Amino acid sequence: MTFAIDGWFAIDHDGVRLIGTRCAGCGTICFPPRHGLCPDPRCGGTDLRELRLPGRGRVWSYTNACYPPPPPYVAAEPYEPVTLAAVELEEAGIVVLGQVEGLTVEDLEVGMELELTSGPLADGPQVWMWRRAS
Repeated sequence: MTFAIDGWFAIDHDGVRLIGTRCAGCGTICFPPRHGLCPDPRCGGTDLRELRLPGRGRVWSYTNACYPPPPPYVAAEPYEPVTLAAVELEEAGIVVLGQVEGLTVEDLEVGMELELTSGPLADGPQVWMWRRAS
């Protein structure tokens, strides 16, 4: 299986999980995973440890993309609009943007629970996506 972005998410027996990092000094969690300096400007720590982020969250905001992104994105022909959601992972204290599978903006509402899944992009690689929580 080819991932759209190596090292940002994993698919295994536990399902789909985003991979982030947590600063050992201050506890700041970030996605995508980082190496080097903690993203909290008050910290200055450099010990960022990988962790798997929660697989569920609540819609913080959403929109649709009615036109294809520019290259290097490979769009399907003909292009079909996609729904995007910013999902708050409350346990991690962060918001993660992703494509939504099988739902339109008319189906979504702020606060609605979504869960991680994955699906192929138009050119084949797998990417994380959000779907209605079961």
